[in-house]
Amino acid sequence: MVNTPTSPAPKLSKLERIKENSNFLREPLASELLEDTSHFTENAVQILKFHGSYQQDNRDNRVKGQEKDYQMMLRTRNPGGFIPPELYLTLDRLSDEYGNHTLRVTTRQGFQVHGILKKNLKTAISSIVQSMGSTLGACGDLNRNVMAPPAPFKNRREYQYAWEYADNIADLLTPQTEAYYEIWLDGEKFLSAQESREVVEARQRNGNKTIFPDKEEPIYGEHYLPRKFKCSVTVPGDNSIDVYTHDVSLVVITDDHGELQGFNVLAGGGLGRTHNKEETFARISDPIGYVTKEDLYDLMKAIVSTQRDYGDRVQRRHARMKYLINDWGVEKFRAKVEEYFGKSLEPFKPLPDWKYEDYLGWHEQGDGKLFLGISIENGRIKDEGSFQLKTALKSIIEQFQLPMRLTANHNAILYEIDPSHKDSIEKILHDCGIITNPQEIDNLTRYSMACPALPTCGLAITESERALPGILERIKKVLAKLDMAEQEIVIRMTGCPNGCARPYMAELGFVGSAPNAYQIWLGGSPHQTNLAQPYIQKLADKDIEKFLEPLFAYFKQEKTEQESFGEFCHRLGFEALRAFSESYKPIKPRRIRKNQHRVSVPDEMFERLKKASESEKRPMNHIVADALAAYFSQEKPE
Repeated sequence: MVNTPTSPAPKLSKLERIKENSNFLREPLASELLEDTSHFTENAVQILKFHGSYQQDNRDNRVKGQEKDYQMMLRTRNPGGFIPPELYLTLDRLSDEYGNHTLRVTTRQGFQVHGILKKNLKTAISSIVQSMGSTLGACGDLNRNVMAPPAPFKNRREYQYAWEYADNIADLLTPQTEAYYEIWLDGEKFLSAQESREVVEARQRNGNKTIFPDKEEPIYGEHYLPRKFKCSVTVPGDNSIDVYTHDVSLVVITDDHGELQGFNVLAGGGLGRTHNKEETFARISDPIGYVTKEDLYDLMKAIVSTQRDYGDRVQRRHARMKYLINDWGVEKFRAKVEEYFGKSLEPFKPLPDWKYEDYLGWHEQGDGKLFLGISIENGRIKDEGSFQLKTALKSIIEQFQLPMRLTANHNAILYEIDPSHKDSIEKILHDCGIITNPQEIDNLTRYSMACPALPTCGLAITESERALPGILERIKKVLAKLDMAEQEIVIRMTGCPNGCARPYMAELGFVGSAPNAYQIWLGGSPHQTNLAQPYIQKLADKDIEKFLEPLFAYFKQEKTEQESFGEFCHRLGFEALRAFSESYKPIKPRRIRKNQHRVSVPDEMFERLKKASESEKRPMNHIVADALAAYFSQEKPE
């Protein structure tokens, strides 16, 4: 028998009571917003999250005996990472007028604006809504931003379906309370797009008691969900959105003519955990089944209702849906979902192998226009020295009115580009120090991610975004020492174990465990298809090179052809890695003699050598050495 939505919970946590007493996300936030104070109380902060904002303080500015430097981080809700030009320009302006002069692309395809004061929060949110944006549901215990591949392929219908259904699922699971518009827009409701009729009808359909018919929140009720809930929609083979890390992932299934038939469904992913709490863990999702397109919305409501009614509302640490599936097992979870759904799920359809795509550089979008993927180191859009990305993007979008899609690896894609504008856009970016050729981007930087961490995140144990660039430089030196300078490795770093930059899927994951120290995870894959495992609990920052050199040396010595570092670690196992590291003798740096012999080559030969070096991505001296070795190995007649 289904546990109906009216069944009373035996016990509720303090946060559940705050939600219950909020009058559907209104109080005490609405009242405190009117007060002339620098910050909100803890109860209001919990409700503020549902409206898309976290209260933070700049920990760099803490002074004993003085009030904290309170500021708000504002996060946008953009299904599929869609940012219309007017919204981007508004966010750019808000970041300068009220924020810290930067924008941060999140790993869920949204934007964050840091540094907004409480007194400016209403102006910022209302400006975003009036510019075709929203922050509603970007944080809090409900469905978060729905992700989808950012590639704007107009000639591949499956990509268009992914965007369409990401939008529709976001609409289906959007909070229905009027509190957001009452508080931030004085009751005036702006709609960036009209909801589809089938979504409206699906939300109102009760089915097998999946909704509260007479409540302001028909799906969520007065307690909303036990914890955050994350969804994605993708196409077969495209793992640009880390498909296994979501509460629910949908995979578009089409027929031979490209017509949408339905969706494969995976459920139970989630990466947040707590150090030294073994009952918390990272988990990848399981195949649940297949659903036809006609039944998708009812199935999504059934899954949300299962988590709503059976998720843990006592221990927040145990409240994500991944723990419910882990405790019950997939079969019991599927059976309960089918009770709410009212029918059985069909078997999961076969899929091709997953491949990570970042879509950097120039591409044709299939209708005569172009798109450009721009690498953004750690997602931070800023002007710094000769690197003027913020200026460049503002100039391009003002001049050409281009839409943008944010990616799950916190990069950005500009699209709908007329080919005649390509050279002008290239010039703006080049003049601002921005690389557009992905082959010129450092391999480690290209595939790395870091969370913001210090100084703004209250959960941060140590540095992440500010530390990773320097650590990558140090790792490059270790690789160069071993003649592995061109090696690609997916490296991700977080300042705490909550896993916002998804380090548990990386080949090499750094997870903050103490000030200037990290837990190290190894064994993920370049295409994010398996979970890494913890290898060392606390590695001091100063010991990173000493720790990594033997692992890289072993990898170079024993890897199979085309094997990645993460796959190598997974194949050999940690026992073998530790045994090799313990017996490893560090390579001594080469001693450079002052009077090394030099050999000159003709100018024409040098140019050919330089081109070969660039095309093969090998140093020129390596090519020369190989050529000389081959020459002297030949037998010469007497």
